[in-house]
Amino acid sequence: MPLDLILAFLSFAFVSAITPGPNNMMLLASGVNFGLARTVPHILGINIGFPLMLLVVGLGLGQIFERFPDIYTVMKYGGAFYMLWLAWKIAHSYPVGEGASTARPISFLQAAAFQWVNPKAWAMVFGAIAAYTVPENFLVSMLVITGLYAFVGLPSSVVWTVFGTTMRGFLRDPKTVRLFNTAMALLLVASLWPIVSEMFNA
Repeated sequence: MPLDLILAFLSFAFVSAITPGPNNMMLLASGVNFGLARTVPHILGINIGFPLMLLVVGLGLGQIFERFPDIYTVMKYGGAFYMLWLAWKIAHSYPVGEGASTARPISFLQAAAFQWVNPKAWAMVFGAIAAYTVPENFLVSMLVITGLYAFVGLPSSVVWTVFGTTMRGFLRDPKTVRLFNTAMALLLVASLWPIVSEMFNA
C-alpha cells in the first residue's frame, strides 16, 4: 500500500473517528455518568468491534448484502430500534452519585454489536473500502486500513470519554445531569435521520 495513500487514509480515519457521531455521543454521556474506568469496556467494544466489522465487510459480507439486500434492510431497521433503546438507556442513566450500585455502563459486547447498526460506522466502512483499498493488493490493504482504524480510533474514543469525565465536576446537580442525558439521547435519536429519510423516500 503506497505511503501517500496511507497518509491520506490516516487523515480520513482521524476526521471520521474524532467528529461527533453516535459512538462519541454515547462515550461522552458514559464519561459524565460513569467516569473513564467504568467506560473502558465500552471503549474497547467500539475499537475492536468496528475494525472487525470493517474487515468482515471488506472480505465478503458486503457481497452478500449486494446479492440479498433484504438482509441489510432488516439489519438497518432493526438496528434503528436498537439505537432507540440505547437512547432510552442514556436518558434514564442515573446522575453522578445516584444509584451507583445499580447503574451500568454499556458493556463490551453491546458496544461491539452497536457498530453493525450505527449509520456513521457503515458510512466509514464503505468510504474506507471504496477510496483506500488497492484492488491488486486488496487483502493487504484491507489489513492495513483495519489496523490503522484501530490505531486512530482508540485515542479518539478516550478523548471523548475524558471530555465527559471532566464535565462531571460541572454537572453536580442531578437535574442538570438528567437534562444532559436527555440531550445526548435526543442527539442519538437525531443520528437516525438518514434511515428515516430513506424510509420515507423509498
